Amino acid sequence: METKRRPKSNDPLHGKTLEMILTELVEHFGWESFAQQIKINCFKNDPSIKSSLTFLRRTPWARNKVEILYRKYLETKKSI
Repeated sequence: METKRRPKSNDPLHGKTLEMILTELVEHFGWESFAQQIKINCFKNDPSIKSSLTFLRRTPWARNKVEILYRKYLETKKSI
């Protein structure tokens, strides 16, 4: 029996969980710098991965901002 292979996705978010994305961004920028780039209270006041994930999962516009920043971060990482 032959299995069909799906073409590889070009989406840099493919296979990444929101937690993986958030963790990588926080490790790179730190909470303070991250909060300056995306002005959301959960990143400014007593930030944690858990509380941020809860907020981002309920708030599509905020998640979108994080995903955009992550794509930009990957682009700059590629060009180095």
